[in-house]
Amino acid sequence: MIDVLVVGTGEYVTGIAGESVVESDKSFGVVALSLFDMRQRGLIGEIHLAGRNGKRFAAIKEHFERHIRGAYHDMDVDFHAYPDQPIVDEDAYKKAIMILPKGSAVLIFTPDDTHFEIARFALEAGMQVLVAKPLVKTVAEHEALMKLSREQDLLLMLEVHKRFDPLYADAVDEIRTLGDFSYFNAYMSQPKSQLETFKAWAGISSDISYYLNAHHIDLLSWALQDIAKPVSVYAVASHGVADALLKREVEDTITLTVQWQNLQSNNLATSIHTASWIAPPSDVHSQQRFFYMGHKGEINIDQAHRGYTQSKDSTGFKSANPLFMKYTPREGKFAGQSGYGYQSIEHFIKAAIALKEKTTTLEGLNKTLPTIANTLQTTAILEAGYKSLRSGEVERILF
Repeated sequence: MIDVLVVGTGEYVTGIAGESVVESDKSFGVVALSLFDMRQRGLIGEIHLAGRNGKRFAAIKEHFERHIRGAYHDMDVDFHAYPDQPIVDEDAYKKAIMILPKGSAVLIFTPDDTHFEIARFALEAGMQVLVAKPLVKTVAEHEALMKLSREQDLLLMLEVHKRFDPLYADAVDEIRTLGDFSYFNAYMSQPKSQLETFKAWAGISSDISYYLNAHHIDLLSWALQDIAKPVSVYAVASHGVADALLKREVEDTITLTVQWQNLQSNNLATSIHTASWIAPPSDVHSQQRFFYMGHKGEINIDQAHRGYTQSKDSTGFKSANPLFMKYTPREGKFAGQSGYGYQSIEHFIKAAIALKEKTTTLEGLNKTLPTIANTLQTTAILEAGYKSLRSGEVERILF
């Protein structure tokens, strides 16, 4: 059993943006709900939530009581809040971390540019850490945290739930049978309503490439271990919609073109990664798909459409994906433990417990999980894309 602190109280954690329930496929949240269930299963002890604005916790607690406890009748939704008063406290997470026993779990779901400082503070305090993608924004930050994780013998894992999607995981296994890498094309979007959710940081401290392209860049990097390496990145962007909505310069859509080199043959390959947050409303919250071509075959996945559709008076027509998070109760109880959104959190919790109890090693976890030790390539591609977008030049990747 392990105590847990979540830093960040937004949509992915609670289902709340600002002080309102989000109108998306995550209105129940992902992280807090998963942790509440794991506590009932005996994996977790105390649950703590930290945010900068204590005024939001009244809405969060009311949402948990009405919608989560209301849907799952045996669900305990209690937690410790930081700050515990309706005030703004930028250091609330630090105070929460210092209360935790050493070896506890800290989950970071905050704006991209804050990940490094929070993760460093948590590691220095002796905590096991999970960070939402992107882990950090620069190779220098990644390497600094990697060194600290190794020195402290603590787990620092990237939360990339696509790795736990059974279709994506199978595709990775298949990719490794297709010989040299040749071509990859990925697209991922979110509706323009998300610009309101992300308006505090969109185009200021991070962009849609860091936020969404991270998924498929990590997936491809994972698949191509020991097959190919990235050598350069060139980025372009589209403008117009976000500029008008947010009244500042913000890229609508960002495309990274990555040149790869196969390790055995030196043959070159190309991947294209496009992310957008100006999509119109549709049957899914997020379009997600990719095409892969190797020298011995190809793979095509439309992750948003699994052949399962629903039409309801309350929500209209949609393509459903309970493989990510299953919110519909079964006999009044939560039944979403097999969802890959849940699995991503559970794998981290179980690994943190095992490392704390010394039943596994950090070296062993580095071989099986998306830890900081094996995700440097993802950070390098994202940073090179960011630099290329601003310089207008091709950015080399040297390692």
